[in-house]
Amino acid sequence: MNDPIGDMLTRIRNAQMRGKSTVVTPASKLRAWVLDVLADEGYIRGYEKITGEDGHPALEISLKYYDGTPVIREIKRVSKPGRRVYMGAKEIPLVRQGLGVSIVSTPKGVMSDAAARSANVGGEVLCTVF
Repeated sequence: MNDPIGDMLTRIRNAQMRGKSTVVTPASKLRAWVLDVLADEGYIRGYEKITGEDGHPALEISLKYYDGTPVIREIKRVSKPGRRVYMGAKEIPLVRQGLGVSIVSTPKGVMSDAAARSANVGGEVLCTVF
């Protein structure tokens, strides 16, 4: 697999289109850090580490709905393996005039765009969520 973060975002998108309450994705530290930001921002209920059917570690993500519609309306990968996107703290754009969130991988860890701006650090923009 070339793009594990893109794979996880696609699994979340597909599960929400089908109305699933949970979705399972292979475990990695970066995926867990991205899920931590999604949980802190209120886009998912949470996640837990489990052992998958094949014996490998996995993450079970609990999706969040409001009145039957998914809380995540749009989730997009920005920085891809073929084209990495890096931005300084002042260059990180607002998502939907501040209603959405960009998830940024910085030297101080994976954080939301607002946290990166307040810490005055830039980095790789992984994805945007609205």
